[in-house]
Amino acid sequence: MTAVEVHNLRKEFLRRDAERSGLRRRRRRVPALEDVTFSMERGECVAILGQNGSGKSTLVRLLSTLLLHDGGSAHVFGHDVFRQPRAVQRLVNRVSVEASFFKKMSSTENLSYAARFYGMSSRETKERIPEILGRVGFPEKRRHESMEHLSRGMQQKVSLARALLTSPVLLLLDEPTTGLDPRSKLEVQDFIREVWASHDATILLCTHDLAEAEVLADRVGILDRGRLLCLEPVDQLKERFRSETLEEAFFAATGREFEQENEDEDAERGVFA
Repeated sequence: MTAVEVHNLRKEFLRRDAERSGLRRRRRRVPALEDVTFSMERGECVAILGQNGSGKSTLVRLLSTLLLHDGGSAHVFGHDVFRQPRAVQRLVNRVSVEASFFKKMSSTENLSYAARFYGMSSRETKERIPEILGRVGFPEKRRHESMEHLSRGMQQKVSLARALLTSPVLLLLDEPTTGLDPRSKLEVQDFIREVWASHDATILLCTHDLAEAEVLADRVGILDRGRLLCLEPVDQLKERFRSETLEEAFFAATGREFEQENEDEDAERGVFA
């Protein structure tokens, strides 16, 4: 069964120019995604590789019903993302570097709130939360500290635990290991594999971590300046671009070193209005 079907998906933002016209700054429309088309089968893990500002977060926000599109279409297990958002929301969960929490509440309290919101019973909550926090490597002694006192990496673990708490059918991961130390990153990657295998989850992983994409995904896509250039197994990508490594393939596809950031990265960081 097709889990995700995206066809000619487009999204634009208004950007304020540095130059002023009279008393107001000029604004121009800048594409964040341009005619993106791809599909995913149920149970597949697909990684979208791209620089900051390439459109990865915009794609995740669109598929999770947090943004409206400017053209094209997107379906999740047959449901129209933009016309049937409630149905899609029941199937999807999202992990993002921009995760929001009740900062005065602890990780356990935040997860308890999320669990009840999704209809889990108190008994399920008491059993499931300690288990899932342990599996993402969150230390037991810090589970009752308020979120405002936790590092970004620790908060990211809580974000991942919250997304996995309800065993979503489609898991949208937007830089899920950003801010984590190497050991925690490996723990999270192992847990993603476990969830993928044991829950028949479909996973869309958006990342700029080359190794993470290569290790976790069935297929890897290259998204550059809002355009999806290709989406293939890693071996086929390397063969297509006559490259020894995924980084070399990325350079051959985009003409840019991987570390170089897109000048329009602000499109995904809230600078557009």
